[in-house]
Amino acid sequence: MRVAVVIPAFQAAATIGDVVARTRAALPEAQVIVVDDGSSDGTGDEGRERGATVVTHPRNRGKGVALRAGVARACANGAGVIVTLDADGQHPPEEIPRLLVPLAEGSADLVLGARKRDGLMPFSRRFTNWLSAALASRIGGQPVNDAQTGFRAFTREVAERVKPVGDRYEYEANFLLDALRDRYRVASVAVPTLYGPRSHFRSLADTWRMAGAFARHAGRIVRGAM
Repeated sequence: MRVAVVIPAFQAAATIGDVVARTRAALPEAQVIVVDDGSSDGTGDEGRERGATVVTHPRNRGKGVALRAGVARACANGAGVIVTLDADGQHPPEEIPRLLVPLAEGSADLVLGARKRDGLMPFSRRFTNWLSAALASRIGGQPVNDAQTGFRAFTREVAERVKPVGDRYEYEANFLLDALRDRYRVASVAVPTLYGPRSHFRSLADTWRMAGAFARHAGRIVRGAM
């Protein structure tokens, strides 16, 4: 499989170099694409120095826009499989080969790096993580262990056919829910639960946007997948 790894990044100069280096060590043949979403701290330079292809946005436009741009670049460069992970080190690149196994075996179209809802996950996130996973499972008619993870691997077909709305964190929720609606097969692979010292997730505004993503599928939540 020709693999591209897309890493959306904003003000991540302190961590992006390590993430890129570890990604290239885990998958030496993969193309690593860093989308520098308007950073002012040299994020793009750090990624470029470690061998990544860098797509630069002159101003911050949101994680969804960055992911959309990175996936489009990966497809344009001929990738057959796209992996997405965060720039802050929350997603261990060493786990990428495990995410690729269900795709290589042909048993899934989209693979989620699923975190455990244990003591390592902040208490405030456990309930919303459980609820979103339960709702996603209801919408798709198949088990979803972690609907909020951005650590994912999916086929080129999914990348080209699933066109979610949203420019910020809701993009990832819409991507998963739209893929479930379109009956793509989703698998989960357990990955370590890691949290860094900071996040760009804005609790009120982004949680409201995430709720809107699920509201778009209210009919399926009520009646279940058909």
